[in-house]
Amino acid sequence: MILNNHYKCLADFAILGSFRLVRVNRVMIERENLPALASGFLATLCGVGIARFAYTALLPMLVTEGWFSDTQAAYLGATNLLGYFFGALAAHALSERYPARHVMSWAFAIIALSFLLCAVPGSYAWFSLWRFAAGFAGAVLMVVGPSMALAATPGSGKPAVGALVFTGIGAGALVSATLVPALLALDLKWTWLALGVLCAAAGLAGTVSMAKLNELKPAEASTPVNGGPLRSLLTVSVLLVIAAYAFDALGFVPHTVFWVDFLAREVDLGSRSAAIQWFVFGLGAIVGPFAAGWLVKRFGWHTSLAAAYLLKAVAIGLPLLSTGLVSRSLSSFIVGAMVPGIVALTAGRLAELVGPTAHKRIWGQATAVFAAAQALSGYAMSSLYATSGSYQPLFLVGTLLLVAGFVLLCLDPRRSAFTR
Repeated sequence: MILNNHYKCLADFAILGSFRLVRVNRVMIERENLPALASGFLATLCGVGIARFAYTALLPMLVTEGWFSDTQAAYLGATNLLGYFFGALAAHALSERYPARHVMSWAFAIIALSFLLCAVPGSYAWFSLWRFAAGFAGAVLMVVGPSMALAATPGSGKPAVGALVFTGIGAGALVSATLVPALLALDLKWTWLALGVLCAAAGLAGTVSMAKLNELKPAEASTPVNGGPLRSLLTVSVLLVIAAYAFDALGFVPHTVFWVDFLAREVDLGSRSAAIQWFVFGLGAIVGPFAAGWLVKRFGWHTSLAAAYLLKAVAIGLPLLSTGLVSRSLSSFIVGAMVPGIVALTAGRLAELVGPTAHKRIWGQATAVFAAAQALSGYAMSSLYATSGSYQPLFLVGTLLLVAGFVLLCLDPRRSAFTR
């Protein structure tokens, strides 16, 4: 796909901006940390970047080619989110019972099969099964992959690896925005097959990287929390951060599931122009983790997280005001940046509140809550679309939900960092 000058300039800006943020944050990767980085990056690439986001690019063609109705295609996206919820619940237990690298290898394989076995038109039940399986396996990769990568990385390398691991989400969106439209020009069947082969190759590379990892290092000791009042404040703060994270999951579904279809069919831009917007989304997702690190260095975790919610709310609401070139490009880019950005900021804020020892458990709980809210929102938004026949109400609801998350963060009793 050939981008016009506007999008070439935006791509150059995003890439140069990423390099600038890398230099500012002094992201340095030691050679011995490359296997850990590769394992985590490939996990987020397949777990969300392809297993979920590639379907967003495929959705309009499933409708126009007559494989499914628009309502059925929307519910298939929601089924993927339901699978993600159950995968998030099971991921920690699976990684405790079986070697983490074996669990991840099976997850890679399931995602590859979910594309390969849907390469020809089939029943709604068959596609629902594999969309659910892809969501389940994707959540396993998202929970186990980054944790495994960080656990195998020495303390000095954790910030760099932690920032780069989540860029796999954006890379997956970029792949789906460039590869999917090119393949769709040939045939929908070949698009599903190519995505399956790509996931299989990523899984093989991930398995090789995991085999090179050293044994997982024990968690660092956390600073004990003394005193009842401080412990109480920590509990309230943690609950507020997790509750806000649930509102993020509820509110960002319109962009991450329906954005391409909204632009292609409701705004009548066509599949190609809509796919370009998904490319812009992916560029934002590449920049997001680095931008989050830049914000944290200057304003602290709490302020940066609250600002991210407010910025994301504005970006989700932009289509309500205008779907012109500038508005839709800003909306795509900012929401794309804030998807991994808020993930990284939430993880960092929780680590700041509870310490490294308790972080894994709290982060697992936060991920499960996020996945539950995401699945609920997927079905609710699909139902709202089926009732209204328009995606516009979804963006209004999404904006209000992100604003609610921002308000919850402002209620944090430990918001002293807010004025840092």
